[in-house]
Amino acid sequence: MHVIELLFSEPTEASVTELLREVIDPELGINIVDLGLLRGVAVAPGGAVRVVTTLTTPACPLGPYISEEITDLLSQVTTITDVEVEVVWSPPWDADRDMAEHAKQMLGWRR
Repeated sequence: MHVIELLFSEPTEASVTELLREVIDPELGINIVDLGLLRGVAVAPGGAVRVVTTLTTPACPLGPYISEEITDLLSQVTTITDVEVEVVWSPPWDADRDMAEHAKQMLGWRR
């Protein structure tokens, strides 16, 4: 799904999650959904969206960048009236548990 496809339809958790695949971790070149950084999406009546993410480590310098990319992307959708991004640390990110199998393969972690 691209921004243009969601521009005039009511956002849903599923459509926002799919759209967030466009937010790419610049160090790894993989989107935040497949990396397992997305912890949740909530859409309130009226179009307010809350996105909960994590990072691979609390020392990751990309936190502000990723939050800004999420906000910038979702702000392009006319039916989204507000965007809140929260970064959480519990549970901590775990590659084995959180990453999609194809993302692990892209990084050479699984064959």
